Amino acid sequence: MKSRGERHIGLLNGFAAYGMWGLVPLFWPLLKPAGAAEILAHRMVWSLVFVAVALAFVRRWAWAGELLRQPRRLALVTVAAAVITVNWGVYIWAVNSGHVVEASLGYFINPLVTIAMGVLLLKERLRRVQWAAVGVGAAAVLVLTIGYGRPPWISLTLAFSFATYGLVKKKVNLGGVESLAAETAIQFLPALGYLLWLGSQGDLSFAAEGPGHAALLASTGIVTALPLVCFGAAAIRVPLSTLGLLQYLAPVFQFLLGVLYFHEEMPPERWAGFALVWLALTLLTWDALRTARTLRREISRPSTTMTTGTVRAVRKAESLASGPEPLDSPAARP
Repeated sequence: MKSRGERHIGLLNGFAAYGMWGLVPLFWPLLKPAGAAEILAHRMVWSLVFVAVALAFVRRWAWAGELLRQPRRLALVTVAAAVITVNWGVYIWAVNSGHVVEASLGYFINPLVTIAMGVLLLKERLRRVQWAAVGVGAAAVLVLTIGYGRPPWISLTLAFSFATYGLVKKKVNLGGVESLAAETAIQFLPALGYLLWLGSQGDLSFAAEGPGHAALLASTGIVTALPLVCFGAAAIRVPLSTLGLLQYLAPVFQFLLGVLYFHEEMPPERWAGFALVWLALTLLTWDALRTARTLRREISRPSTTMTTGTVRAVRKAESLASGPEPLDSPAARP
């Protein structure tokens, strides 16, 4: 049982992590005139530099040798690195191209996509309310497709790539900072090669726009890793169900920035689509919290023996509310 002070620290770190992920759309436009591909490459390179320094400071390198001796886990890390590259790249492009609201939608529907993938790939069984939530989410995508005049491909790409990333990450079972280090190590050489090629073509903005611009591009490593550090501090101090509620802060902030700060259009059909998504998430969260509460009540009875299966059921119910790990994400998140 964590003390009240520990829980307080955990909540503050949780708010900090999801707050930074939610406000990150304010950062990417500062990196113009660098294009999305150059920003992405800098993010990969400088993230590795940042986490390598952090790991050297705490002297946590034993995991790297173990990972290199396990080809299957190394292959999964490579898949995770590829998927998160797509996620990061699409998100940066979306924000700098005026699609912040549609990008926020991707992280709203991500828990629904994660559940759908659990049914299709892991043969998980859903309760009625979960089926209803997934159905409402599918209806929301249909309404938004009509509203946009096309499928919301930015949202769907972000949601499916992050859900896939979360699935792979659970199988790899590495800590957040260690996982980011492994993934960016795989990304490093292609990213550095791309930046060197841009420089040879005279298209690299890093050295051409002054030291302030170069410093901002280098800070992409801190922007990627710092929220992850805060998330790690929160994850060990607060319940999964609490993290599950906090995770919606990021897309809420992104949505509000898109509407109120970037002044993106929100015609009635888009409001209708988002309303359906929010209804689906409300159903999903309510069902997960209700199930976890019921199971806890059962195991707290003196006559009840807490079996391994019961414990797993409690953890499963809580994890449905929390969704997949953030982009270390990346989440690291976005």
